[in-house]
Amino acid sequence: MSRSESGRSVATDSSPPPAAPNLDDAWPRVGVVLATHNRPALMRLALRSILDQDYPGSIHVVLVFDRSEPDESLRCDDPRRRVEVVTNARTPGLAGARNTGVLALDTPLVAFCDDDDAWLPSKLRSQVGRMLERPAARFCTTAMRVDCDGRSTVRLALKDQITIDDMARSRMAMLHSSSFLFRRDAMLDEFGLVDETLPRSMAEDWDLLLRAARLAPIENVDEPLVTILWGASSYFNEAWADKNAAHEWLIARHPEILASEIGAGLLLGKLAFGHAVLGHRRRALGLAVRCIRSRWREPRGYLALLVIAGFPGRHIQDALNRRGHGI
Repeated sequence: MSRSESGRSVATDSSPPPAAPNLDDAWPRVGVVLATHNRPALMRLALRSILDQDYPGSIHVVLVFDRSEPDESLRCDDPRRRVEVVTNARTPGLAGARNTGVLALDTPLVAFCDDDDAWLPSKLRSQVGRMLERPAARFCTTAMRVDCDGRSTVRLALKDQITIDDMARSRMAMLHSSSFLFRRDAMLDEFGLVDETLPRSMAEDWDLLLRAARLAPIENVDEPLVTILWGASSYFNEAWADKNAAHEWLIARHPEILASEIGAGLLLGKLAFGHAVLGHRRRALGLAVRCIRSRWREPRGYLALLVIAGFPGRHIQDALNRRGHGI
């Protein structure tokens, strides 16, 4: 198995899967990549939720400051709850910051947490317990609770394992990147680092889940063990041009999506809505028609038509966010 310059793994027929991580201790060491950009108050809440885990093993947090001044006061040398402060040494943005953190760690397991999210205390214990039960597993997620404008919504996957077919049909937004736990060796030797060529790192989590699910089912602890803050705090809430570029990128690299009737409807609908919000009426109309033809029950095609007709797209997005959903 070799890795390309972009961080992707290139499979060869003779390459066996990597051995399970060294789990000599009852609870293996876990590394956490907390990438942050100019959200100090929220970041400190995220960091506190990591350090307050009831996990019996050691946790090593790499706090990666992306395009912002590092706060050395957050460094901690406690071997049970170590915090290391670094700056993003790779491509500016979320993908490069996460890869900086992964490469700075030497723990058998690695988790991600965004700087505006928080973990419930039992998050790591539950996930590592699942990984110990399934030693062939490479990746584990959880469900989530979404907080938006004072309203909380629980999003469950209703599945204990997620396959490549599941990921091709749907982004499965409840599998948020702040819930990701994976074997570091599997990332480095099999499914690859976070892809830094994605526009503004948009949809990097979907891309990573697709690549991991091609190798083996993703384990999922279907409990809302992460709290996700949606709405105004998101850097991507209004980044429609970047979202469109990222969705085109996904179509070009993951043929499984358009091969799925449901997945094609989903992604074409997302593109139709994004272009409609930007005022690209002809492009949006063509995509909306393709979406509806692919799957007439896909609501995003009709929502795009509403925006083309003059209904404010922001109102639609805000209403969905309050219910724990996105476009």
